[in-house]
Amino acid sequence: MSRLAFTLLLASLGTTAGAAETASTTHPVTGEKLLAGTSNTNEWLMYGGNYSNWRFSPLKDINRQNVGKMQAAWMFQTGVPGQLEASPVVADGVMFLSAAYNNLWALDAATGKALWKYSHQLPGDIMICCGPTNRGVAISGDAIFMGTLDAHLVALDRKTGKVLWNIEMGKYTDGYSATSAPLIIDNLVIMGIAGGEYGARGFIDAYDVKTGERKWRRYTVPVAGEKGVETWAGDSWKTGGGPAWGTGVYDPASKTLFWATGNPSPDWNGDTREGDNLYTNSALALDPATGEMKWHFQYTPHDVWDYDATTGMFLIDLPGKSGKVKSLVQPNRNGFLYALDASNGKFLHGTQYVNQLNWATGLDADGRAIKDPKFEPKAGGNPEFICPGNVGGQNGSYTAAYSPQTGLLYVPVVESCGKMEKQAAVFQNGQPFWGGGPGVMQSEEGKAYGHFSAYDPATGKRKWTWNDEYPMAGGTLATAGGLVFTGSQTGHVMAFDDNTGKQLWKFQMGSAVRGQPITWKAGKRQFVAFASGGGGIAVQIVGSPPLDTPGSSLVVFALPE
Repeated sequence: MSRLAFTLLLASLGTTAGAAETASTTHPVTGEKLLAGTSNTNEWLMYGGNYSNWRFSPLKDINRQNVGKMQAAWMFQTGVPGQLEASPVVADGVMFLSAAYNNLWALDAATGKALWKYSHQLPGDIMICCGPTNRGVAISGDAIFMGTLDAHLVALDRKTGKVLWNIEMGKYTDGYSATSAPLIIDNLVIMGIAGGEYGARGFIDAYDVKTGERKWRRYTVPVAGEKGVETWAGDSWKTGGGPAWGTGVYDPASKTLFWATGNPSPDWNGDTREGDNLYTNSALALDPATGEMKWHFQYTPHDVWDYDATTGMFLIDLPGKSGKVKSLVQPNRNGFLYALDASNGKFLHGTQYVNQLNWATGLDADGRAIKDPKFEPKAGGNPEFICPGNVGGQNGSYTAAYSPQTGLLYVPVVESCGKMEKQAAVFQNGQPFWGGGPGVMQSEEGKAYGHFSAYDPATGKRKWTWNDEYPMAGGTLATAGGLVFTGSQTGHVMAFDDNTGKQLWKFQMGSAVRGQPITWKAGKRQFVAFASGGGGIAVQIVGSPPLDTPGSSLVVFALPE
């Protein structure tokens, strides 16, 4: 039996273990608490910290002057193989940490003591495109919500780990899975689906937090008779993909939900799906109460490079001609940093943020890419490297951070290119529908590399850069202490001066860092948590370090007591 099969067997046998009411006093997580974001520094209640996805904390106990003294306070080893990409949440002194194969723990956030564990039962024949990852959970009231690899959404009692409800979002046998962190808006838990690599039609769902009843579904690919279907040749929309496996952002003032979508199918061969292929590789503005679309913006029309648009989006007030403009900002996988007017989707500006980009010569006045046909995938592989490669840029598995204190966006960047290859594509339900592949992956100069860079989202200009010999694929956290944190594929977690990019602290985790760091305060102590485990993107790219370790761990840091 293979290691994967054995792991899935163990996962399928798992249930809630050690379920017992925690000793902490719990208070329902209300809509008001979620709206407050990280202003309550004792908690970290959602994937991005706040609805704007800033991943910023006003905490400054740990700062530029003392971060060099930061040391490990406690460690939790999951014992689970695979990438540990999650962003934990913390509420009432309890941390909720999800890991690969849909394992979930409640931990004492001050000591790391396990309070309960839940393992979702998985079928033995599950199909996994891109690793058995889980990117995090959502919290509302007294419930925790988690998507699963077999395309279910599960609600658990956060005190005990007991299952409250368990619904099927889609058939895993069709290629569907759910890997991202859900988002709570009012009484709805909102979740996007994965499955674009199988030609499965993407969607975003909203469910009642109490009952699990589905309230609406927004498909990302139109059907015959719907607006946008004319952008798909023939009936190619039937296998059009358009996954929605990132986590959205929300503007409470305009009551608008923003969600990003992924690639059309087949990924690398667009011959049978001529047209722009709406609404793939797009930002969608939705009414969170109904799922109705307010506007859309397509970053990469007719994508044949696998440039999913599912990297993190940020709501930022940027200067405009007559005052501040609430803007939707995204460092896209295609290598451009975009700013859109969040009220109507109008393109404000776009700038190349990667060092290597040749698939397009720039963006026109409407933000549409000016493509260079020379750098489209070809049968047998492109003779020259296409930049960026299919992992970006940036990839939706990790995210940047924004500091309102500096006005800068901090982005971990992959610098890699690929000799992408186009192949024949025949659709079979539940089977990969790629129409090619990424081919040889490296940079134009040789080995792929990365950098951690600060950008001004108002102009797209880069302020500072810290270079790394390997792709940067760890999550990011900014704080009012003048710090920005991230991790590397060599296993280091690091703190930088947010103004200068000077490295102030680092620690070796022992495995590649793909998770999202968070921070919170317990009593008089500020904690910073980092997750590591699994090589992930590192082992996909030529020249990456051999840190594909079998287990994963969470290490929590603080200043000495």
